[in-house]
Amino acid sequence: MSTFEQEEIALLRLRIVRLEAQMDFLYKHLDVIFTEIPHEADDPQVIEALRRNNIIEAIKRYREITNTGLAEAKNAVEAIKKRRAL
Repeated sequence: MSTFEQEEIALLRLRIVRLEAQMDFLYKHLDVIFTEIPHEADDPQVIEALRRNNIIEAIKRYREITNTGLAEAKNAVEAIKKRRAL
């Protein structure tokens, strides 16, 4: 990848960070919570564990269902938590 392409990517990433910060500011200012449309694949037991704020149980359940490693399951559960605003 050329230096020009790397600079372009860095500028795009900076723009994304700024846009995300602006959106976060607006959400807080307007007292709005953004939630995506839930994924049908989200397991109800994982969601229930997150609602009880039991991250470890949610990760354990996710690993049982998907047969993934600890780090991948942790990242996935955190994404579910964020996506569902739990």
